[in-house]
Amino acid sequence: MTDYFAGDPRTHHERMLAGDPYIADDPEIAREAQRAVRLAAAYQAAYTEDAGAAQPIIEELIGELGAGAHIRPPLFVDYGSRISVGERTFVNVNLTALDVAPITIGKDCQIGPNVQLLTPTHPLEPQPRRDKLEAARPITIGDNVWLGGGAIVLPGVTIGDNSVIGAGAVVTRDVPANVVAVGNPARVIREL
Repeated sequence: MTDYFAGDPRTHHERMLAGDPYIADDPEIAREAQRAVRLAAAYQAAYTEDAGAAQPIIEELIGELGAGAHIRPPLFVDYGSRISVGERTFVNVNLTALDVAPITIGKDCQIGPNVQLLTPTHPLEPQPRRDKLEAARPITIGDNVWLGGGAIVLPGVTIGDNSVIGAGAVVTRDVPANVVAVGNPARVIREL
């Protein structure tokens, strides 16, 4: 295997946090991922008994959870700690938020069921991909955004305030504020 990190003394975990290419075989990465799986499972189990009593678990899992924000389980994350959810945001069931890079969700957002927020990237070239090289780019969702059910937001995308992303849309590039975008790839169809 090619030594992609010659002369770089950082761990893969440090590279990941810096937004640089890394290989996900670092023990610290594995510990953080296992913590997220454990907390997400505990949150779902507690939520089935009492949503209010489950709140401390989701607050421990998510890096920053604004007042009045609500996330319905099940929830699937890589780490959870790199996710920020603004005040009064509602997240419906089956959110997949792969937070290798930071995911920022603004205030007063509506996130439909089965939405995917995907920050990881992989090389297009076959050999580095075979060697398990990966990286990530952050996702930013502005205030008062509605992501329709099944929408997919790809790495590095920013969605502006007040915009609506149609159900099933695949957002491959930035979406400005105050628009409706639909389709695959998502395209702006009207201003609000």
